Amino acid sequence: MALLELRNVTKCYNSASTALSDVSFSVREGEFVSVIGPSGAGKSTMLRCINRMIEVTGGEIYFDGVIVSKLNKRDLRKLRTKIGMIFQHYNLVDRLTVIENVLHGRLGYKSTLAGVLGRYSQEEKGQAFRIIKFLGLNEQVYSRCDQLSGGQKQRVGIARALVQNPKMILCDEPIASLDPNASKIIMDHLRNVSTGMGITMIVNLHQVNVALKYSDRIIGVNKGKVVFDGSPAELTPERIYDIYGSESGDLIVDLGERNAS
Repeated sequence: MALLELRNVTKCYNSASTALSDVSFSVREGEFVSVIGPSGAGKSTMLRCINRMIEVTGGEIYFDGVIVSKLNKRDLRKLRTKIGMIFQHYNLVDRLTVIENVLHGRLGYKSTLAGVLGRYSQEEKGQAFRIIKFLGLNEQVYSRCDQLSGGQKQRVGIARALVQNPKMILCDEPIASLDPNASKIIMDHLRNVSTGMGITMIVNLHQVNVALKYSDRIIGVNKGKVVFDGSPAELTPERIYDIYGSESGDLIVDLGERNAS
């Protein structure tokens, strides 16, 4: 059974701007799905529609058997505890420590007052410390986040999402701002979380070679439409051209290098 299903989802910002057009696909529990496509294709809009950071114009999104668009504010807040989000630019509070930022992942479970006062149980703190250790941030646990490297900040973002106990994590260009070594560390962690914890991952990526290496499945988006949905093995040069058009030359070279190896 699908954990997530998009049915004919459309998002229009005005009569002249359609970000998503009739998008339909489903994702199974524990699946690692990469979404690729050129800049402006609608990848980020699609992720934000899934957790209703953006309202859809048409169609329906189902998560864990619930129609997301029909939830009231209270139920939507509850649903979002099961959907973690990792951002390209981290979205951390730089003046706070690693442990403080990670514990913010529990705010969806708190009353407004408890959240403002930072009231976390010993169990929640213990879970946060275990996740921080799992992600290799033991030595930075009390460091302010503005003292961290980009790769370390992104690991804090992963920890913050994991402490929610999510069923799914949405990752919007999680390695776009990182160097190759830090990118590999982040992708390895995301893959290990998906495989080891059974958490569904939907990851927006620019790098086709990264999608090929880590994904169970790849969805290609162009001009707000799904133009490819298949396994990494099915992503042929012709399919890459369908997704990227005239921009696909270097990407096809990357694919050729993979096949040669």
